[in-house]
Amino acid sequence: MRGVGLHGKAFIPMLGGLACAVPAVMATRTIESRRDRLLTMLVIPVMSCSARLPVYVLITAVVFAPSEDRLGFLSMGALALFFLYAFSTVATLLIATVLRRTILKGPKPKLLLELPPYRKPAIMNLLRNAWDNVRAFLGEAGTIILAMTVVMWALLSYPKLDAADYPTFSKDTSAEHQRALVAQAELEHSFAGRIGKGLEPIMKPLGFDWRISVGILGAFVAREVFVSTLGTVFGLGQSDENSKPLRASLKRATWPDGRPLFPPLAGFSLMIFFVFACQCMSTIAVVKRESGSWKWPMFMFAYMTVLAYSASFAVYQLGKALGVGLS
Repeated sequence: MRGVGLHGKAFIPMLGGLACAVPAVMATRTIESRRDRLLTMLVIPVMSCSARLPVYVLITAVVFAPSEDRLGFLSMGALALFFLYAFSTVATLLIATVLRRTILKGPKPKLLLELPPYRKPAIMNLLRNAWDNVRAFLGEAGTIILAMTVVMWALLSYPKLDAADYPTFSKDTSAEHQRALVAQAELEHSFAGRIGKGLEPIMKPLGFDWRISVGILGAFVAREVFVSTLGTVFGLGQSDENSKPLRASLKRATWPDGRPLFPPLAGFSLMIFFVFACQCMSTIAVVKRESGSWKWPMFMFAYMTVLAYSASFAVYQLGKALGVGLS
């Protein structure tokens, strides 16, 4: 940790970041120095948390066929997953090194840890302390999360379709399929759908069309929502990463000119995007609470978004220039 400018106590929060960034950011309270605490908070969200796993699983299942040759005892999909986790860990350490030498410049922290004698905890003290922390979180960060959730729900739900714009169905269309097609039409007509179409020229150099852009917008609620949003976009209703119809739809999807929407290169570009993108309003809320200012969560969101776009752009454009992974 000290070699990259992080405090030794940053190890446990970063390890926790592989599960969820919210408790991991809260765990930085054990770090005494504010500068070291801020540095740790700003890099934890780059660690590949469990919410990214459904996205990775879906994309690797679409991009890598189960029958593909295996390298040793691992399939190509398993190797891709291992690479993403290793890449995010290395990227986290490199980002920490850069931030330590720039905006959070300071001396390399030294870890001096006194081990106190262990004593049996008092149950009432534990319960009181837990309640105080839960109440503080719900009162401060919880209100921010609720407000952001309402905004995202409104973007994904409004405006409603006019009666004349609802899709028509044949007698053979099942009730479940009808509901899925209505949800697809409503999402395309919503503010989020319109924003996704407006973003398509910006996202196209990364290999994403408006449907993927809408999924990325929906993922801001929580990263795993990307999968269910895609299920709605493709008229399949609620879907998870193991949904065979969703995987088949992504494999069949095309651009207007007939090119496949999800060749291996586009899938890899999307996974690299999710490695860096700060698609989690809960993380932003808890960083605001722990840092005491909107300055640091907004900086975190900005630098991670720029990194996500730049890395995804470089991967897709380089692969396209070399003619790799386009089919």
